[in-house]
Amino acid sequence: MASCLVMGGGLEPEAMAPAPEGMGWTAEEEPASLEKGLLPDEDSCSDCSSYDKAGTGLQSFVPEGKTLFPEIFQTSQLLFYERFRAYQDYILADCKASEVREFTAEFLEKVLEPSGWQAVWRTNVFEVLVEVTDVDFSGLKAVVRLTEPYLCESRLSSFTRECMNELLELKEHRLPLQELWVVFDDSGEFDQTALAVEHVRFFYQNIWRSWDEEEEDEYDYFVRCVEPRLRLYVFGYQKNSNIQAKGARGSGQKVTHVVSSAMMPGLLRSLLKDRLCQEPCEEETEIQFHSDPLSAINACYEGDSVIVCPGHYVVHGTFSIADSIELEGYGLPDDIVIEKRGKGDTFVDCTGADIKISSIKFVQHGAVEGILSIHRGKTTLENCVLQCETTGVTVRTSAELLMKNSDLYGAKGAGIEIYPGSNCTLSDNGIHHCKEGILIKDFLDEHYDIPKITMMNNVIHNNEGYGVVLVKPTIFSDLQENVQDETEENKALKIQTSGEVDAAEKVDLEELIQCATGKMELYASSDPLEPVEGNCEIVNELVAASTKKGQIKKKRLSELGIMQADVTLMSQEVFVSIVGNQFKWNGKGSFGTFLF
Repeated sequence: MASCLVMGGGLEPEAMAPAPEGMGWTAEEEPASLEKGLLPDEDSCSDCSSYDKAGTGLQSFVPEGKTLFPEIFQTSQLLFYERFRAYQDYILADCKASEVREFTAEFLEKVLEPSGWQAVWRTNVFEVLVEVTDVDFSGLKAVVRLTEPYLCESRLSSFTRECMNELLELKEHRLPLQELWVVFDDSGEFDQTALAVEHVRFFYQNIWRSWDEEEEDEYDYFVRCVEPRLRLYVFGYQKNSNIQAKGARGSGQKVTHVVSSAMMPGLLRSLLKDRLCQEPCEEETEIQFHSDPLSAINACYEGDSVIVCPGHYVVHGTFSIADSIELEGYGLPDDIVIEKRGKGDTFVDCTGADIKISSIKFVQHGAVEGILSIHRGKTTLENCVLQCETTGVTVRTSAELLMKNSDLYGAKGAGIEIYPGSNCTLSDNGIHHCKEGILIKDFLDEHYDIPKITMMNNVIHNNEGYGVVLVKPTIFSDLQENVQDETEENKALKIQTSGEVDAAEKVDLEELIQCATGKMELYASSDPLEPVEGNCEIVNELVAASTKKGQIKKKRLSELGIMQADVTLMSQEVFVSIVGNQFKWNGKGSFGTFLF
């Protein structure tokens, strides 16, 4: 048994060992709490044994509706200082971003039980009870087998034990630790195992960024990236998740908010003429004046509008827009600059049903999160400039973005991230000097939530990687190979190409691609010089991926004895239109795929 318990966010001081040289602590820098050792010496074993007998220090949690499933450890409610202490003192210390995996593996080797514990394996499709028989520390994975009795709940239909064993064999019985929830044990024996798995899960879900190894590979990774992101999640996301729309005022009155650092008579006359008194109206318009845009946004109710006059405004908080409002710059975007400083929250968070933003330049400095995140509802972005530092615009599942005549640049990640089930229309924009231009998140294993994408007349250029990149799960490639040749074992993973598709499937696939590209060819025919090569490549690959997803999934489910398949998949509109876009000087080309 791995000795000594992780309580709260770290390990008990009495049970700590001197950090190994790889952890990067000198004798002078070594935390006082490590004096007793991460692994106990002979004198400290009796202390650990007596504590074990006292029972667990953690709470249990009963999954809702899962009456047959055992209780699991409740570890998701750890406090900020508990997580902070664990990452700073025991897991990451002063490591580089490129050393995170190695340091995490070293930590797990010292605190994680290598076998003998049970966990619930959770995916988007099912939950199943498994037993851990070994741990692959370097891969951050657990080797598992199904329990006796077999317990499974699925959103599609019931997975038999044979079906699940076949799926585990495909994964070589190795599951990522972050997909496991440790089954509760009141003896205290598995407390630190549950907490260690929680720390790994929380880090890779909320802290780690795909560009960290390339952009942040310095020894102060914890100080520059981990701590501010942890603060953002605990004090930002959790706090902002409870923000509710105010709705309309009780009086029904709509207000126009005018933002100006100094209101001069000439500017006021222009506003009255151009914006405030354009047409005679039956009711008087209420006008409120503000010196900064953040206070104006916070004062808005449903249906209000904000007019930002020329100037350079510096803000330190987040624009959390939960109501349907209009945010408009009065002039050209280069004359209306809103700059966000500090390592806190996302610049603009949109959850309103219908939000319109126009003619403003947004600038990030010292940021750790994206410039604009659309969680739900529709956001229209027109004639704006987005100067990013981390990720650019994120369109979450079920959210909608209409972005036109805008310029986005400087993102260390993707300029635009499109999630499954979202609706994204991009027209006449420039997206450039980002790590990737547009990143389409994995939709191949997400309940058939295929994003609807319209891309027209955009110029996507000078990005470090691809102009457009599609993320695919490695398991999808596994399934493709398995469908093509079930007798060929241990075959190297690869991306499906048209030459390897069965003849009947290839005909169907080509017909669908021709249907999808037919609309694009109609648009392109009016101008024979229009650059359509990149557009065709994107349409072909995306339609092929979504089509093969349906074919392989249905076939796989049928082979596993699951007859209920999503019959609406093939009838969904896959991609609305990809027309007239130009791809220039992108480091890896116009389109690519990334396996994870």
